[in-house]
Amino acid sequence: MEKIAVFVNDAEHALHIVQPMLRGSAPTHWIIVATPPTLTRHIGRWVSHSARQQWLERWSSELFARLEPVLREAAPGSKVEKMMVKRPLVEVSERLSARLGTLRLLDARRPRVGKADEPIAAGQPAAEQSPWAYPVAATAGLSAMLTLAD
Repeated sequence: MEKIAVFVNDAEHALHIVQPMLRGSAPTHWIIVATPPTLTRHIGRWVSHSARQQWLERWSSELFARLEPVLREAAPGSKVEKMMVKRPLVEVSERLSARLGTLRLLDARRPRVGKADEPIAAGQPAAEQSPWAYPVAATAGLSAMLTLAD
């Protein structure tokens, strides 16, 4: 049985990436590795630790509820394992490889504008970050605002 670890931070984006792999697939052991979005450092002023934990539990349960049935029903006999992780992701993937043996890693995280994603494997090249990401996003947002203002 093939083992695939899918690193996810958004269910819809992950389904978009995983759907082509599910057609006519053999039974697979899927490991959904949920990587929650990082909250800004200023959020601590307004949100208590317990509220952050509740949000994290809600977020993860929604993510797993959306992905698990699709992966389990793709091929009869498929197994789905769920886990919530913290950074660094390279260490998480190394621990998974040590525990499960041969393992494919799939990065199905939604890219963020202006921020390079953390690599999930030691040999993974660093993501190229364009110096134009922020200016283009700001210009597009201002253009939309001016269009709506007219």
